[in-house]
Amino acid sequence: MESVIDRACAAALYAEGDAALDTGASLLAAAPDADAEAHLRGEEFVRRAWDRGWHPADLVRFVRRELDERRAALAATLIAAETARYAELPPRWLQQLAELPPPLPRNRPDRFSYAADLLELYRVLLRLPAIEPVGPPPGAAADHLHRPPAADEPRMLTRIRALLAKAEATGFPEEAEALTTKAQELMARHTIDEALLAARTHSSETPGACRIGVEPPYESAKAILLDAVASANRCRAVWNEDLGFSTVVGFEADLEAVELLFTSLLVQGTAAMTRAEAGQRAGGRKRTKTFRQAFLMGYAQRLGRRLSADAERVTAAAESDTGQGGGGLLPVLAARDVAVADTAERMFPRTTTTRLRGVSDLAGWTHGTEAADRARMGGASPRPDGEITS
Repeated sequence: MESVIDRACAAALYAEGDAALDTGASLLAAAPDADAEAHLRGEEFVRRAWDRGWHPADLVRFVRRELDERRAALAATLIAAETARYAELPPRWLQQLAELPPPLPRNRPDRFSYAADLLELYRVLLRLPAIEPVGPPPGAAADHLHRPPAADEPRMLTRIRALLAKAEATGFPEEAEALTTKAQELMARHTIDEALLAARTHSSETPGACRIGVEPPYESAKAILLDAVASANRCRAVWNEDLGFSTVVGFEADLEAVELLFTSLLVQGTAAMTRAEAGQRAGGRKRTKTFRQAFLMGYAQRLGRRLSADAERVTAAAESDTGQGGGGLLPVLAARDVAVADTAERMFPRTTTTRLRGVSDLAGWTHGTEAADRARMGGASPRPDGEITS
């Protein structure tokens, strides 16, 4: 005999429109004894998402984009219940689970609305596309879940986080720039140390990947910023505009650095944009959307050049300090770059490089480039466009 949840899903999930959703929600609302089965069906949909390459943060972000924050929190509730069945989870999953929205209470007084929310969420989960898998899935063997960290890695990451936190907190742009530059230098030095250690120990580590959300508004500018941070840290970023994230390919230590730096620079850039915008408004200006778009695009473009220059300077100093020269350090780094490029090409064989244009606000562009690199205020401004892989 067909259960209530089967009938509700058959009515609501395979047809478009509110009428079908209302029919399914009415069936569920009238059957309190079917609540447990309804939630188990949702956990099953979540489990299928893992098989299609999705991670917890991806799923919540996509539901938020497609529906709203309420249904995103409902998705987080199902995710928490589904992942509780695993004895061990990959480290990135644990971090993502800790950052999920708080669970929603089940069985709210308005049973019909709650049932409608569930079924509308299930519609989205049922139609999720398959995406490129990154990292081990839940339930993978324990020996595949952890990369042994380098001896000084936890301490290095702690120092980098502290520098970036200070950069975000200070109200002085020059101090924020100096702190961020120091963080990038530490990241670049850490990459070199890891590469040399891997070469000496004949490490079998291969490049991995992670996904980083690129949230609206101004996704293009944010994706360019992430691409710049990834490139400066010997990674590749591929933007999926439709699904709201970029996939970053690289060695694990570099992926962690990219996540930290991108998040911090976005916070710093947004704060600088708000200050600059307030000045524009005080002068009578009202076109805030074009100003913000141009600001973030200029910020991303100029910052990308600065980060790359910082990384190149650290590499040159490392060659000199270690005495490796062209016969040691550079071939090691080049081999890792090739491995990252090969992995990215295997994962994304059909990417395109798109030149982004349309920045029409000179004031926003100028303020953005100044915020990114005040030490170069006298130089010529680059062209207001950019390139991104997607």
